[in-house]
Amino acid sequence: MATPSNVKLSTTQKPAFYLPNRTQDAADRASELLQENHEKHHIFFNKDGFHNHIAHHLLTLWALAASPEQIQKHYDDNKSYQRNPVELERNVVDDMHDPASFKKYLGDEHYYHDFLVFFQKEMEQKGWQNVINEYLFKGDVRADDMLVRSLAGFLHPLIHIGFAIEHEQPAIAAEGLAQAAVHDNWMGPLLLNAEKAAQQSNVKQSKTLVQLLDEIYEDKELSNAPKWSDGNKLRDGIVKRVGERMVSYARQYVVSPDELEEKTAEMINAAVYYTGGAQHPPKQVKFDFYYMHCVNCSIFFSAFLKQSWLSTESKVRLLEWKGRNDIAMYASRRSPKPLMDEITNYRPKEPSGWDAIFERIKNLEDDGHGSKLVRALAHGQEVCKPYEQKENFRIKGDMWLQLGHMAADSVTDGGDTWVRSAGFDEAWEKFEDRPMAQL
Repeated sequence: MATPSNVKLSTTQKPAFYLPNRTQDAADRASELLQENHEKHHIFFNKDGFHNHIAHHLLTLWALAASPEQIQKHYDDNKSYQRNPVELERNVVDDMHDPASFKKYLGDEHYYHDFLVFFQKEMEQKGWQNVINEYLFKGDVRADDMLVRSLAGFLHPLIHIGFAIEHEQPAIAAEGLAQAAVHDNWMGPLLLNAEKAAQQSNVKQSKTLVQLLDEIYEDKELSNAPKWSDGNKLRDGIVKRVGERMVSYARQYVVSPDELEEKTAEMINAAVYYTGGAQHPPKQVKFDFYYMHCVNCSIFFSAFLKQSWLSTESKVRLLEWKGRNDIAMYASRRSPKPLMDEITNYRPKEPSGWDAIFERIKNLEDDGHGSKLVRALAHGQEVCKPYEQKENFRIKGDMWLQLGHMAADSVTDGGDTWVRSAGFDEAWEKFEDRPMAQL
């Protein structure tokens, strides 16, 4: 049985997107390795805040029906550079139960292990779903701060919590909440101010995300605010330098309860649109590392919709925050124009259907980003299909399979796996030109 301290996968669990031929042997192997990762590794593999992706990777492989041997190989490949957790401080865990003391440990990776045990204890007492509701969606100062932190680190804490929810794993949820707690909260001015501005202006009719993307592309003052020299282009270039201007766009995106399903599909489609289209011919086809996280996170919003223990209000709020995050992320990389021809005219290296792409990605030497991207794209095709006749759904039909091929080809095409900050010419200098036959 899955508990706040024990990982246990089963073929009865149905994540947001999965292949039907999963086996219990693979579930058992993944559970064993996820448990080892849970007990032996920090959530960051270095002091610079680089994330441990083992949980993301193994759960994605399991959903894509990887064999026990494939799961084991990928774990072995990625465990070698992980670091041990900081030694537990029991007095700190006890102190965290005082709300006034809780906040003094936030934002410091030294306390990840303490937060992990704290949230495990909270879940044992209250139930894991209730703890997520209390610490992310209660609406008080602490929960709002934690919700901001869950979208930090390019959405990594929210991605982690999303994996926990779709696979019904309280121990992974405790990791995700602990991860959120040790992230920064500099996204707060954008997310909280946009929400407040939308409420004050009583926005009833939302602009679509692609409308906002088009407007941001045309707004050169906003798009040119991030500088190549910025250490964090979203934080320094957007939130700090043009925060109020970004809020003026973000507040125009709102969600009403009766359109949650369609707006979820719209968010997925828009993220894929600007991520897949952010190419730079004649350079190699590559996906932007930061945009890719917006796509990889999108899959979990289908899982959130299915949770009866999440209120409609919480689902609406989380989707609004995700949409606002995504358009800010688009602006932070200099708002490259999405080139649709790059998708529709793409010629795959190994033409096939989705099944062959899944097999390629399961055997890819990867830290999990590539496999997450392919699964999110396949899921996006399913979720967006009912709305493809709508103008604001720009990714349609065969474009999804094209994007699957682009993703699988790009991560095996030589050079860096990802381009970082695709709207900057400097980001593409290290990549080769495509052969003439591909132009």
